[in-house]
Amino acid sequence: MSKFKIPAIPSTTPKCIRLPNDLIEEVEKKIEKKECTFTAFVIEAIKYALKDLEQ
Repeated sequence: MSKFKIPAIPSTTPKCIRLPNDLIEEVEKKIEKKECTFTAFVIEAIKYALKDLEQ
């Protein structure tokens, strides 16, 4: 059995971006009642887009 490892939290830098209100509302509706923050959703979407651009 492998040992439990405490996950490392990556270092972060705050960035201020402007998003259209309708996009914000759409994201908030999608994550409503889910264990996901707006920030986590945006980070995952960016990762997905970057990976998609590599292909």
